[in-house]
Amino acid sequence: MAGGKCIALIAHDQKKDAMAEFAHRNQDVLSGYRIVATGTTGGRVLDACPTLNVTRLKSGPLGGDQQIGALIATGEIDLLIFFIDPLTPVPHDVDVKALTRLAVLYDIPMALNEATAERLIKTLNH
Repeated sequence: MAGGKCIALIAHDQKKDAMAEFAHRNQDVLSGYRIVATGTTGGRVLDACPTLNVTRLKSGPLGGDQQIGALIATGEIDLLIFFIDPLTPVPHDVDVKALTRLAVLYDIPMALNEATAERLIKTLNH
């Protein structure tokens, strides 16, 4: 993925509404960045903010989490926002853990809940 700073957006099923609302509230800031998102999350963000530059990858369970992890490993992601649902088990939990491990390993700013995402997004300059 070429050109400009990039933010990754991911949300578990029960958090997709919150992610779409977050993107809508912060679309002025997000519009200054390329965005990659897992499939359904990306679709929901585009529905809420049709003017954003969103590249939709595969759905998380079908490899989207791993695609974003690969982009982190190649230095193409500058910020990860991942709204995790701590109350619902996910069948691809190992992929989620691998993704968050890569974000820590490569020292990528990462928000795993809405409160942290709101604080991080306010620090961005474009």
